[in-house]
Amino acid sequence: MRLQPSEVEAIYRREAGRVLATLIRLLGDFELAQDARQDAFAVALDRWPRDGLPDNPRAWLVEVGRNKALDQKRRAQVFKDKVLPLEKASTGEATEEGEDADAAFGDDRLRLIFTCCHPALNPEVQVALTLRAVCGLSTEAVARAFLVAEDAMAQRLVRAQRKIREAGIPYEIPEPPLLDERMQSVLAVIYSVFTEGYSVTSGERLISAELCLEAIRLGRLMDALLPQRPDVLGLLALMLLHDARREARLTATGDIVLLEHQDPALWDEQQIEEGLVLVEQALSAPGRVSAYAVQAAIAALHIRAPREGRTDWPQIAALYEVLLRLQPTPVVELNRAVAVSMVDGPEKALPLVDSLAARGGFKDYHLLHVVRADLLRRLDRREEALAAYRAALDSARTDPERRFLERRLAEL
Repeated sequence: MRLQPSEVEAIYRREAGRVLATLIRLLGDFELAQDARQDAFAVALDRWPRDGLPDNPRAWLVEVGRNKALDQKRRAQVFKDKVLPLEKASTGEATEEGEDADAAFGDDRLRLIFTCCHPALNPEVQVALTLRAVCGLSTEAVARAFLVAEDAMAQRLVRAQRKIREAGIPYEIPEPPLLDERMQSVLAVIYSVFTEGYSVTSGERLISAELCLEAIRLGRLMDALLPQRPDVLGLLALMLLHDARREARLTATGDIVLLEHQDPALWDEQQIEEGLVLVEQALSAPGRVSAYAVQAAIAALHIRAPREGRTDWPQIAALYEVLLRLQPTPVVELNRAVAVSMVDGPEKALPLVDSLAARGGFKDYHLLHVVRADLLRRLDRREEALAAYRAALDSARTDPERRFLERRLAEL
């Protein structure tokens, strides 16, 4: 089967993360593995359109990349003490790559996530490195997610990879005594991958389905690794329930559709049913309730609203009170204020939002201005609402968000 270059590029987007993870395991070096992956895809781009697609493209890419890396070491005539162990350790490994190799305990990307989430790295670097290494985001995209220059992010990633190599951080899933303490970092990174996909940080698109599905897949792997753990169940439920509404969140032209205006017929009922079951399991499991489970319970109430003919805002507001104790962040406070406005009216919620804005450090978060503008609009304070919508428009980073805010301005 001969391929066009565009088809090779599609395989790159689908397989690049898995190929990189396996090469890191085989070669033990981030930078060498990244170079090897690029070399392998360069060869594929040359050969596949002419010779056809191999039976197992991923295994072929891993084998070519590994050989390229070993050839590079031989030519340099250095690291001789590492070449033979690498060759012995990797004999036959690449040809075994396939869907069966994605079992939870054998998944190279899961090992890679635990490496990227090692406590020797600070949390921000953990997320950035996972987005780059595991999910295959470009350095430019990761930089946008963190609102830093691309050069600065590139240096940050290089330093992190060097630290992993020099500190001898193992490429493995930790043993049970260490696994539990590392879980929160891993779950936070998986959720960060999902949120980056669910609300892309800049550009023409608002949603990256590939990232959402990758995060859900990783969540399932974590559930296979640690069955019936409340925080894992809660996170998986939260992602499934949010992702179930993906097709209804945008119009055919890419414009935002608010939850109350979405067509439930476009929601993924299978994901909803699975998510609702997982919410119940997460909330009823013994031990401390996780923040993910509470967020999933809130998402479940929104999902049930069309079926029940109303949104249970008092219950949602109560759940945000619980979530605020578990996760006292400005974003949770802002969402709680929205729920308060639906229960007690916008006049009760506006002081909460103004207090949040007055603390500083949050003024560039466009959703703060959106919420404030909506409250002012509901209070018929038109000029103030217009100013708040304009502030939100100045802070918005995606084209769908800008178009939505421009429509709101026009309506006023």
